[in-house]
Amino acid sequence: MQIQIPRRKFLKALPLAAAGLAAPAENDASQARSGSSGTLVAYFSRTGNTKLIARQIRGARGATLFEINPGNPYPEDYVETVAQASQETRAGYLPPLKTIVADVRRYDTIYLGFPIWGMTAPPVVRSFLRGHDLSGKIIHPFITHGGYGLGDSIDIVSSIAPGADVRPGFSMEADQERRTLEQVTGWLSG
Repeated sequence: MQIQIPRRKFLKALPLAAAGLAAPAENDASQARSGSSGTLVAYFSRTGNTKLIARQIRGARGATLFEINPGNPYPEDYVETVAQASQETRAGYLPPLKTIVADVRRYDTIYLGFPIWGMTAPPVVRSFLRGHDLSGKIIHPFITHGGYGLGDSIDIVSSIAPGADVRPGFSMEADQERRTLEQVTGWLSG
């Protein structure tokens, strides 16, 4: 059986595949895929980088996969998204979620994935943390960033989920979108 992978997905996966982090292709239509373990992989991904890592963890841990989505999607435009996220963070706004995990109590371990936005965890991830009682859970953060590091994201996770055991996480620079926009802007300006 031959699996067809859309060219865009294949090209986006190349940097992660080279690092040994690419996961098998799967249907994107599913919000959550049930695993047999007490492990949940919850993630928010704007460009797909964090999503690829989430899928890899799901496969390796036999976990349930849950995509964190805001009730109103962020703009497709990168600059507009940055501006909106910055405004939400300054105002302490927590956007409503599209869906929540139906029975978070059944999970002992949660792998929580997200990109760094403005040196911190995105507002939608804060909404996820506030919207679920994670007391007594082990949280393993996995974070993508544009080269500036983790900022205060781990402290944010710990402060919003104070009863959870937040473990050292995995982080990876994955700034293709920002770098691409900067290069194209430079080219167009020159």
